[in-house]
Amino acid sequence: MIEILSPEQRPNRVIGNLLHCLEYGSQLGWFIDPDDASILVFLPDSRPMLRQHQDPLPTLETIPLSLTAAEVFGWLRMVD
Repeated sequence: MIEILSPEQRPNRVIGNLLHCLEYGSQLGWFIDPDDASILVFLPDSRPMLRQHQDPLPTLETIPLSLTAAEVFGWLRMVD
């Protein structure tokens, strides 16, 4: 699950959505905050991990993908 925080959203509500999905079977959640260029990564039964800049992002094992936080924000800038 990927959630991108927009200016009118409340962070805790969006994080609550991610936690709900993890509780009901999701294997991975990314909370993307464009304002500080960070991604909070949620995995089942783990503490959230903060990723920024060249930090690698965890992905699902079934998807062969190598990705950093900076690459994600580079893509987001392309759609502005």
